[in-house]
Amino acid sequence: MKRNLSVTWEDPVALAQAGRSMAGIEFLRAIRDGRLPHPPICALLGYRLTEVESGHAVFEIAPAEQHYNPIGVVHGGIAMTLLDSAMGCAVQTRMPAGGGYTTLEAKTNLVRAVTADTGALRAVGKVVHVGKRVATAEARLEDREGKLYAHATSTCIVL
Repeated sequence: MKRNLSVTWEDPVALAQAGRSMAGIEFLRAIRDGRLPHPPICALLGYRLTEVESGHAVFEIAPAEQHYNPIGVVHGGIAMTLLDSAMGCAVQTRMPAGGGYTTLEAKTNLVRAVTADTGALRAVGKVVHVGKRVATAEARLEDREGKLYAHATSTCIVL
């Protein structure tokens, strides 16, 4: 039986332009609070930024059938995307207005399968270090009880 998924989003160029004039933490709080739209990737995959503090960012998702790979579980790329988002945004909370970063390297460990029956998951990212040119972060993908599904580390270049 065929299924359908409809996705809508707002202009990502306008979102990026708004972000350039705000400190990273204020930009992310505006997204979290709905004053600015979530980026298109969030609409496409169905996840949301739910917590933002200095050096800390959390994204949440309810894994669903549209996230499945051919072997009947949620594709590992979903976990990787959430972890990358959480780590990157944790770094972004430390960026000044007009500042930026991008991921140089990320490593993810997938420790158990995710299915639609897993329930809501949280990708909790935190900064390990922010320097003048390099930042590092780590993240965990957990269920509501704190059961670990994946964990990751990231190195970002500060622009």
